[in-house]
Amino acid sequence: MMRMIKRADITPRQSALIKLYAVLSALIASSFFIFLLGHNPLDVYVSMAKGAFGSAYRIKDTITITIPLVVTSVGIMIAFKMKFWNIGAEGQILVGALFASYVALNFDALPKPLLLLVMMIAGFAGGGLWAMIPAMLKVRFDTNETIVTLMMNYIALQWITYLQYGPWKDPNSMGFPKIANFADNAVMPKIFGVHVGWIFAIFLVVLMTFVMRRTKQGYQIAVVGESKNTARYSGINVSKVIVLSIIVSGGICGIAGMMQASAVNQTLNTQLSAGYGYTAIITAWLSGLSPILIVPVSVLFAAMTKGGSFIQTAFQIPQSAAEIIQSLILFFVIGSEFFVQYKLVFNKKGKKEDAA
Repeated sequence: MMRMIKRADITPRQSALIKLYAVLSALIASSFFIFLLGHNPLDVYVSMAKGAFGSAYRIKDTITITIPLVVTSVGIMIAFKMKFWNIGAEGQILVGALFASYVALNFDALPKPLLLLVMMIAGFAGGGLWAMIPAMLKVRFDTNETIVTLMMNYIALQWITYLQYGPWKDPNSMGFPKIANFADNAVMPKIFGVHVGWIFAIFLVVLMTFVMRRTKQGYQIAVVGESKNTARYSGINVSKVIVLSIIVSGGICGIAGMMQASAVNQTLNTQLSAGYGYTAIITAWLSGLSPILIVPVSVLFAAMTKGGSFIQTAFQIPQSAAEIIQSLILFFVIGSEFFVQYKLVFNKKGKKEDAA
C-alpha cells in the first residue's frame, strides 16, 4: 500500500517548504502539551521570542550562544562532507579549552593581543590533536569513527575533572574544586556588548564557503565524501585528505572551546562546552552542510535555548516541561529531513505492482 522512494532531485524551495511545514507541525503538536500545562500556547510562543530577542541584553545572550554553535558546526561540517561522522566535537571543545587554559594560566604576562593569539593557536592544536586520534585509527584500521569520537568525549571530560580536582585546583578557592580565573589579559574583549568571537565566526563562515567551493582542498574533500574509490582513481591521497581535514575539523571545534573558556567562563571547567558539541551536529546537518546556512540555523537553535529558559520563569513552567517543548520542535524539524530525502508513494487498492 505504501513505499518509500529516494528523491532524485529536490529544489531549495521544496526543501525550505518541507522544513517550514515541519516547524508549523511542531508548533501545533507543542500546543496540545502547553494546553495540558494550563497555558495559552500563543502566549508561550510569544514569550519564547521575547526571551530570545525582547531586549538588547537578551539579544546579546542569544548571540553569545550562537557563536560556539556556528564555529563548532563549521568544524563538524568539514568532517561530515567526507562522510566521516565526527561525534566528538564535545571532547574537541574541551581539549581545545584545556590547551588554551594552560597558556592563559601560565603566560598571562604576555601582551593581551599576543596572549589571545597564542591561546587560539593552542585551542586549535588541542582540538586538532584530539580529532587526529580517531582519524588515524580510521585510515589505519578502518575503525568506526562514530564510536571512537563519542567515547573520546568522556575521556576529555574526565581529564578536565581530574585537573579541576587535582593539579590545577586553585589553592585560593577555600577547598572548592575550581580552577583559577583567567587574568584580564586572557579574556577576549567585547564589541557592541558581545565578545569578539562573533567576528571570528563570520570570518570563518566566509572563509570556509570559499574553501569548499573554490579551492583544491574543498574539491578533494567533496570527492572523498562522494566516493573514496573515485578519489583514489583521480590521484587523490585519500588517507592524507581525511587526516588533515579531520585535524582542521577538530581544531576549529577547539577554537570554540578557547572562546568559551576565555570570553564566557573565564576559566576552565567541565560545564564549559554546555552541550554545544552535540547540538552543532544537528545544526550542521540541518543546514545541508552549507557554511552560510549554518548561521541562521544556529541563531534559531540559540533562540530556542534562550527562549526555553525564559518561559520557565515567565510561566513557572518546570525545566523538564520547557525541554519537552524544545524537544518536540527539534523532533519535527529533524524528522523533516526524511521527507527531504525520500517521498512516500501510496498504491491504489487492487493495483498490481510492476513486474520485477
